[in-house]
Amino acid sequence: MDRIPILKLGGALIVTIQVDMHDRLAVALEEDLTAMISRTGARGVLIEISALEIVDSFIGRMLDNIASVSRVLDAETVVVGMRPAVAITLVELGLTLSGIKTALNVERGMAMIQARLNEEDAEGLRSTRGRYED
Repeated sequence: MDRIPILKLGGALIVTIQVDMHDRLAVALEEDLTAMISRTGARGVLIEISALEIVDSFIGRMLDNIASVSRVLDAETVVVGMRPAVAITLVELGLTLSGIKTALNVERGMAMIQARLNEEDAEGLRSTRGRYED
């Protein structure tokens, strides 16, 4: 597989990693996701990694990079489906993934993203009302 598919659902992008990641595939995912966020204006990125059995330091750093780039482009990253062995490996490697939120499953991850989108919509309505009420 040369590329990992990226799906758009409302204001979010969904990435389901169903293959073992190698370095070239991880770099391609970062580039594709960055382009897709920029092109669509997505405000959330959900990365489902339950099929990943191992994560090395490079893949861990790439996940961190994806979250950093997403944040710069004003999108929140949520990683879901992390296996306990993967979490332990990330801790042992000293990777904190500081810009990434995690959730147990896709449903909870999408709820986190949807909560952010709803909050932004509410803030937008409040600021719009203030302008027209003057």
